[in-house]
Amino acid sequence: MKHYISLLTIAVLMTVSCSEHKKEKPSEKVKYPTASALKTEKKTPPNLVLIVADDQGWGDLSYNGNTNLQTPNIDSLALNGISFNNFYVQPVCSPTRAELLTGRHFTRLGVYATSEGGERMNLDETTLADVLKKEGYATAAYGKWHNGIQPPYHPNSRGFDDFYGFASGHWGSYFDPMLEHNGTIVKGNGFLVDDLTNKGLQFINKEKEGPFFLYLPYNTPHSPMQVPDPYWNKFKDATLQKRYTGNEEEDVTFTKAALAMVENIDYNVGRIVSRLKELGLEENTIVIFMSDNGPNGWRWNAGMRGKKGSTDEGGVRSPLHMQWKGTLKAGKRITQIASAIDILPTLAGLFGISTTIEKPIDGLDLSKLLLNDTVTIQDRFIYNHWNGRTSVRNQHYRLDETGRLYDMKKDVGQTSDISKNLPLIKDSLEQAKSKWLKNTGAIQPLQDQRPFTLGHPEHKYTQLPARDGKPHGTIKRSNRFPNDTFFTNWTSISDAITWDINVLESGSYEVTMLYTLAKGDEGVAIQLKHDEHKLIASLTESHDPPLTGMEHDRSPRMESYVKDFKSKILGNISLAKGRRPLVLEAIKIPGNKAMDVRLLLFKRVD
Repeated sequence: MKHYISLLTIAVLMTVSCSEHKKEKPSEKVKYPTASALKTEKKTPPNLVLIVADDQGWGDLSYNGNTNLQTPNIDSLALNGISFNNFYVQPVCSPTRAELLTGRHFTRLGVYATSEGGERMNLDETTLADVLKKEGYATAAYGKWHNGIQPPYHPNSRGFDDFYGFASGHWGSYFDPMLEHNGTIVKGNGFLVDDLTNKGLQFINKEKEGPFFLYLPYNTPHSPMQVPDPYWNKFKDATLQKRYTGNEEEDVTFTKAALAMVENIDYNVGRIVSRLKELGLEENTIVIFMSDNGPNGWRWNAGMRGKKGSTDEGGVRSPLHMQWKGTLKAGKRITQIASAIDILPTLAGLFGISTTIEKPIDGLDLSKLLLNDTVTIQDRFIYNHWNGRTSVRNQHYRLDETGRLYDMKKDVGQTSDISKNLPLIKDSLEQAKSKWLKNTGAIQPLQDQRPFTLGHPEHKYTQLPARDGKPHGTIKRSNRFPNDTFFTNWTSISDAITWDINVLESGSYEVTMLYTLAKGDEGVAIQLKHDEHKLIASLTESHDPPLTGMEHDRSPRMESYVKDFKSKILGNISLAKGRRPLVLEAIKIPGNKAMDVRLLLFKRVD
């Protein structure tokens, strides 16, 4: 392990390149924490547990005034540590996760969508896991990755030694679902968030000598709205004390399901903290809790305007609680605005480590702000962007996507446009917005020319899910939201599925297909082609399970239902290095239809 730079000499070691970012400007009388204030008897650097909820709003915590639910374990992170009143993420999942991991604006990273490859971070980016792994940390990610499926976009290629969960976006089942462990297909055990936490507890036990970085990107309260009975039973007949007050209609059943899911998250956060206490690691572990965007429905959110997908305050304001017992002041509230891009540089500052990041960091190192009550930073701009809509926030005001200006200290609901009263302030925010759009690449829609990768030389397995393929002929997706879909309605030998792939290293690969096939349709002959290489196989065994998921849904879903797909080894195929389409055909359909296809799994065999 590299020599650990002592916490006694905490310094700002990250470079902030954006001209809008002001340098910290403490008063001349300020003294930063002394050696005695940060003295630690631990022989290892601090551990890190980073927990990210999915679609949980700022208002979905009892700490923030929501009396509809109780979240004592998440609240305790703030009571025993630091909370941010004004912390901002992006309007949807994958952009926030990319910013969190890199400290850079997602518009620079190749991220432009939440599915079909648009969620991938460019390969020349450095992640927080890369940084900490280089410093000798054991690293693990358990949950929803959502920044690329195939290596080298996969979490095992982005600094994480161990990954368990799903690399796509939304998922179709939270009870015993199909998951992956470091590329291999596995079956989950019980309710997904509980299962992910179990893996996290095992990792903490294994790496208790430290240092370790545990990333827990949970999948809830994102839909489908599934949660175990004990949590749902508390809410299903309850009268909500806090209700959404905007013009849009609140789906009360959906809200109850979301709150039940948040209480389950709270239970699991408590399990993590309890294990740290049991192992004597609490004072040498930083625990961070946040969400990746605003609430996924119209529900109480402290009167803020907007929800998930919106660049308004309610769509991008997230809770951020950070506990480091004995080092960060208990109960401290920070009112200055901050962003997900600040997490990486701030942790580098707290840990006292330098980095090898070659690209400029957009976020600020806020470590001195965390450690000293008298430190402030000069005003800055935070940018929220999605689908061509951009808003800009400084400490006092927000300029929305249409150019309206709001006083966020007096009007959190963004009800009174004051742009005519404050034209100079509006102009300054408009200028900042224009400059940001131009400098970060957000001004032009990204034309993604990146193929899906296959056969990374350092990885044994590559998945090609239906999500990343293109149907031809009568074949269609099981749902318009691709991430957990399968291909169905294959009725003709002229139909096909194609994947635009780049084989990174030539070789022989064993191909496994996850499929279903109706009784009476046995004998389908299939052909997998890549350039001049072919693999032909037959499906002689039917497997026609029903769609599932609805039995666990507390509110109607938007996503695809799922099935218990059968695993079938098709055989081996040689793949030549380079970019060519991979084509799956049914060359014989003796019955009414060919198979439904969930994914292809490639295993290097030479």
